[in-house]
Order: sequence, then structure tokens, then C-alpha cells
Amino acid sequence: MWYFTWILGLAAALGFGILNALWLEFTPDAEDCEDLECAE
Repeated sequence: MWYFTWILGLAAALGFGILNALWLEFTPDAEDCEDLECAE
């Protein structure tokens, strides 16, 4: 059953990587913001 844990670990790492990429894609960069209303 070690392969089940291995597949679960890979799926969790892949999901975390995808969520991190999406979060970085939709988070505004600090140098692009001149005021506090850059999240709009």
C-alpha cells in the first residue's frame, strides 16, 4: 500500500503547486500599485 501514499503525496504537491500559481497570478504586484485601491 506504499504506492497509495505516494500517489496521494504527488496529488497533494501538484494541487498545492497549482493553487500557488493561481494565487500568484491573481495577486497584484507591489510595484504595480500606487495606492491602496489596486485590488479592484
